[in-house]
Amino acid sequence: MPYVVETSIGLDRTFLAILSHAYREEKLEDGSDRVVLGIPAKLAPIKVAVLPLVKKDGLPEKAREIMDKLMYDHRCFYEEKDTIGRRYRRMDALGTPYCITIDHQTLQDNTVTIRDRDTMMQERIGVEEISAVVTRKIRG
Repeated sequence: MPYVVETSIGLDRTFLAILSHAYREEKLEDGSDRVVLGIPAKLAPIKVAVLPLVKKDGLPEKAREIMDKLMYDHRCFYEEKDTIGRRYRRMDALGTPYCITIDHQTLQDNTVTIRDRDTMMQERIGVEEISAVVTRKIRG
């Protein structure tokens, strides 16, 4: 547990303590490393990343549509560069607690995959549920 022995702890020291406590490097089952900034979801500057699986087939357009709706309720980030695995790793390192992935199934049944940064677990949810699910997860 981080601590400061000083009577005049300010915002900068509080922020440093949170960052120091949140940073971790993990070894994954496949032998690769993962850098994670495990900031609590309530404190994370970016709450949700919207990531189309590929840059074609109408997925970026659907992702932008979802982003446009989601950005009114949550601070969001959009990215379509590199593979989805690399984008997940970048979001983990930035401390983004949830990633929304738009894939070909999204175009068929209007569902997306939401990935949790801390557990790396994924679940399918409806597009209309995204904001409510993210809000509920952030509040705990």
